[in-house]
Amino acid sequence: MGEPLGLLQVTVIQGKKLVIRDFKSSDPYVIVKLGNESAKTKVINNCLNPVWNEELNFTLKDPAAVLALEVFDKDRFKADDKMGHASLSLQPLISVARLRHVVRVSSGETTLRKVLPDPENCVSRESTISCIDGEVVQSVWLRLCAVESGEIELKIKLIDPPGTNK
Repeated sequence: MGEPLGLLQVTVIQGKKLVIRDFKSSDPYVIVKLGNESAKTKVINNCLNPVWNEELNFTLKDPAAVLALEVFDKDRFKADDKMGHASLSLQPLISVARLRHVVRVSSGETTLRKVLPDPENCVSRESTISCIDGEVVQSVWLRLCAVESGEIELKIKLIDPPGTNK
C-alpha cells in the first residue's frame, strides 16, 4: 500500500429524491472519503434534486479501497442532519485499469465491465466501467442507505500516476 495506484477523480454529479430534513426541503452537501482523505461539495440550498457537478481528487493507494460518501443537510443553528450514506468498492475499476494495459485499449470508447445492483453494494442502477481515450471511467448511481430515499450520481476516473506507460 505504498506507491500510489493513481489519481482518483470523483465527480459528484447530482442527487435525486433526497429526503426532507428542514421544514419543506433540505440544503444538501456530500462528503466523499477515500482512506484518510476526504473532500466536500458545496451546499445546494433548498433542493431535493441538487446538481453539483463538482470534481474531487484523491490519491488511490489501496487496491482494495472503498469509496465512501455521506450526504448531509446544512443547518445554521444546530448540527447538520444526516441524509444517508453509500459506499462503492473500487476493486472493479482497478481491475479494469489493469486489464486496459494488457489489452492496450487507448482510443475511442470501450465498455470493459458492468457492475450490477445487488444486496452487497449500494449500486442502484447498472453501472459501466469504460475505457475512454485511454482513461478508465465508471459512471454510477448509488442508493443512499439508512434513509427513506435518495440516490447520488458519480463519475469516477482513474488516472495513472506520472511516469506510467500507457
